[in-house]
Amino acid sequence: MLSRIANRRKMPEQELPRDEAALRAMLNPARLPRHVAVIMDGNGRWAVKRGLPRSVGHRAGVKSLREVVRLAGELGIGALSAYAFSTENWRRPPEEVSFLMELFVEYAERELAELQRNEVRVKVIGRLEGLPERVREAIAMLERETLKGKRLTLNLAVNYGARWEIVDAVRAIARKVKEGKLQPEEIDEKVFSSHLYTAGLPDPDLLIRPAGEMRVSNFLLWQLAYTEFYVTPVLWPDFGRVEFLQALVSFQRRERRFGGLNRNPVG
Repeated sequence: MLSRIANRRKMPEQELPRDEAALRAMLNPARLPRHVAVIMDGNGRWAVKRGLPRSVGHRAGVKSLREVVRLAGELGIGALSAYAFSTENWRRPPEEVSFLMELFVEYAERELAELQRNEVRVKVIGRLEGLPERVREAIAMLERETLKGKRLTLNLAVNYGARWEIVDAVRAIARKVKEGKLQPEEIDEKVFSSHLYTAGLPDPDLLIRPAGEMRVSNFLLWQLAYTEFYVTPVLWPDFGRVEFLQALVSFQRRERRFGGLNRNPVG
């Protein structure tokens, strides 16, 4: 397994063109991932490298998200999950946390019209009760006003932690068992998945990890069981349409085995 990971890391990004049209021509529309997950990492480092406040990096990261959402919708990818703020991120300096909360409210207000125009449905996943009231109100508005979006489901993970998601699912199932609505022997993977924040969506086919980090950072732990990983040294604010297309081309070059010997085509 380690050798397979090493071989994948050796796949040079420079082998792929940086021309959007050329990359799109390399894609097979019938074999695109149904669900792509993205860990939006590297905003702070991007800013520090330029001698700028970390807040500037977070704003630049919003632009990257906008471009990826646009392209995912254009290509017909059904779902995109973006890790925006983890349960661990509360440990950051208070001023940075406060800025991120306000940035989310700003995102909801400024991006709404485009999200509606592009038929994007927004769902925010995480422990929303732990967020400031102003942020919860922005979330409610964004989800309500994009409810009719049919082209792309955008999952924004805010105050999200996969371990807590699993705990919440276990608690919900336990309550149903206690109330006699569910028998223990009826609990299987399908039942468990239906109690996760991502219920109703397919598991991610592809996870994109910018900034060169080789960890999942408590993101979608249950759902990533057979997900293909794409790691790039590109920091999130520099991750745009070309980088997203390169990740998709890399994904389509692989053969997925799902733990078995028989090879399965991607997609």
